[in-house]
Amino acid sequence: MKTIPLNRRALLAGASGLLATGCADLVGPPPSSKLYLLKPALPQALAGAKVNWALSIQLPDTSAGLDSERIVIQRPPAGMDFYAGSAWPDRLPVLVQGALLEAFEAGGRIAAVARDSDAAHADYYLATDLRDFEARYDEPDGVPTAVVRIGARMIVARTRDIAGYTEASREVRASQNSVEAAVEALAAALSEVLGEIVPWALGMPSLR
Repeated sequence: MKTIPLNRRALLAGASGLLATGCADLVGPPPSSKLYLLKPALPQALAGAKVNWALSIQLPDTSAGLDSERIVIQRPPAGMDFYAGSAWPDRLPVLVQGALLEAFEAGGRIAAVARDSDAAHADYYLATDLRDFEARYDEPDGVPTAVVRIGARMIVARTRDIAGYTEASREVRASQNSVEAAVEALAAALSEVLGEIVPWALGMPSLR
């Protein structure tokens, strides 16, 4: 498991104190973690002709709190913590980048799509901001709502001009107050966000 620096331990300890005892068994920095896969449903084949340009999907930008393997909890107005004993198998931005890649591939309208780390030729860059990705509690021992919000920019690779911008957000209520239910709701919310971003991006004009 990733080692947490001392100053970050102190921050997490302070954040955990903001959560009421009703969900105390769910939160806090654990000595070991059970891994949960993030598996959003992918879009079906999309209608329309294939695009003839290449796309590079950048690693999403996000806050320090979301740039982690930990599964985030939020309680208004500013309480933030993580599910205890639970983690994603990789940093969240890496997982969202992979989900975006798979969603474009599943749509079937673009053949030339890759991660930015592949250093492949691209006509457009898809730059995203991961703004929300948490299980949000209105009450300490209530059922959380999964909140996913992503801003997306299509950037012309040759000129670095912004060709278009959109923001997609979804909220999905979990079936119960558990890590498993929260993860399922987060995956469902991400699936709906992907279903909005992918066809929007594919509407960019040809650059060839």
